[in-house]
Amino acid sequence: MTAQADLIVAAARGWVGTPYVHQSAVKGAGCDCLGLLRGVWREVLGPEPEAIPAYSMDWSEPQGEERLWRAALRHLQPKALNDAAAGDVLLFRMRSGAVAKHLGLMADPGANARFIHAYSGHGVTESPFSAPWRRRMVARFEFPTDISMGAT
Repeated sequence: MTAQADLIVAAARGWVGTPYVHQSAVKGAGCDCLGLLRGVWREVLGPEPEAIPAYSMDWSEPQGEERLWRAALRHLQPKALNDAAAGDVLLFRMRSGAVAKHLGLMADPGANARFIHAYSGHGVTESPFSAPWRRRMVARFEFPTDISMGAT
């Protein structure tokens, strides 16, 4: 694991137990899956690269817009789906044909793979990266190693 990956995983684990609050990104007080990613970004890389506009729980699903995926492509480095490493950002499509609207951070890519994410009713938790989650994953990214890569 790289030094940056260690920092990302440690930062994400520091959010475990934070309650789920839609559109929030405050460690210990509340966050959603994007808020977790935003908080980890701030802890590891510094200021967020762009202001986040208000978003609905459906993430533009009725319009079929891949807003979250496009935002990830602006600020993160795409990786092959099978190139797993600690600290990776995982993007999920929760059902076939729907927009990708859930994020997680890979904590351990090994035999007992685990990821950290926030979701309604559970808050931030570390979960097994089980077959149902692997099937839903549609993209994998890594944080920039040079902050200028994430800036717009």
